[in-house]
Amino acid sequence: MLDSIEQTILSALQVIFDQSGWYGVFGLMIFENATGITPSEIILAFAGWMLIESHGIAPGFIFVAGFYAGLGSAIGASITYWVARLGGRPLVDKFAKLFRIDLRYIESIENQCKKWGLGVVFLGRMLPGLRTMISIPAGLVRISFPRFFLATLAGAYIWCTVLIGTGYVLGQEWQLISRYLKAHLPLVFAIGFLLAAAYLVYHYRASISIPGWMRQTKKELD
Repeated sequence: MLDSIEQTILSALQVIFDQSGWYGVFGLMIFENATGITPSEIILAFAGWMLIESHGIAPGFIFVAGFYAGLGSAIGASITYWVARLGGRPLVDKFAKLFRIDLRYIESIENQCKKWGLGVVFLGRMLPGLRTMISIPAGLVRISFPRFFLATLAGAYIWCTVLIGTGYVLGQEWQLISRYLKAHLPLVFAIGFLLAAAYLVYHYRASISIPGWMRQTKKELD
């Protein structure tokens, strides 16, 4: 069944890319980040192959394409951000029940947003399974929109550029990539989570201050 769905997606992408080119990529990334429905991994890897490599365009264009796709991602994520921010918890809970999303999952990410702020937004844009979800808690905790947009754009740019580059290099070996992803996706998720956790611990360890009474005690002992 997965193979059938995959072939349907690839066929649809080929039609979109043939007719719309990078405008199609831009629109698909807005839709993907606003809804979480279309898989960016396939969209971007296929774009790197179909729209750059097969047209003989210089590989340096990958970095331009990454920004183009990342901007679409940030715009799509902004839609979800404002829906969550303006609608608040009642609207988010309604949509979560409608699409069978575990509310505890959203609450967990919301708590991380409160604790770590933009670090979670930036890293979340590069983690499969969390990329499209991170906009909801960011809106709920009312992170500054300009800062949210810039953090989202930065994280999305890295994500999009890597996937487009992967498609450029390995696009003609799509079946090999597909089998690898299906076999190792849980491992990719685990590694991504560990890297995110390590980054957060490293980046914010300096913010963990010594309680006042301990500083006072140390001063008296000195």
